[in-house]
Amino acid sequence: MPKEKKSHEPIKVTDKRIFTSEGDIREEFRTSVTPVDPLVQKPTVAPEVPAPTPPPEPPKAEKKKLRDKATDPGTLFSNLVGSLASNAYMSLGIMRNPYGSNIDLEGAHQMIEILVMLGEKTKGNLTEEESDFLTALVGELKLAYVQVGKGIPK
Repeated sequence: MPKEKKSHEPIKVTDKRIFTSEGDIREEFRTSVTPVDPLVQKPTVAPEVPAPTPPPEPPKAEKKKLRDKATDPGTLFSNLVGSLASNAYMSLGIMRNPYGSNIDLEGAHQMIEILVMLGEKTKGNLTEEESDFLTALVGELKLAYVQVGKGIPK
């Protein structure tokens, strides 16, 4: 293969920045760019959009009826309950199990029974949110257990 001739032309680098390293406008741009005093320039303000008004709070009796999903109150007790429920969901094949993908209905049943027992043993000692969380979670798990046991898609 023939060698290509190397060009010995020097590489020219042109600085096209408007400002010098000191922050001044370069000579070639002085006619086309005019500096603006930042204190004189008015900031553009977006028009204010009124915040949406939240729906009125339902009365306390109705509030309990609206809870059909388990909402985690973020307490240590709910963390324990959530951990046990995660094991049940993994046993049912609803959550990914890092140890395998076998459905273990007996293990799920055992976890649900532990959660039911925990609810009975802590009755009267939980906050309303914790009690609602446990009740809703146990209800969701029981429904999932029946669906998986009968082969009904979730």
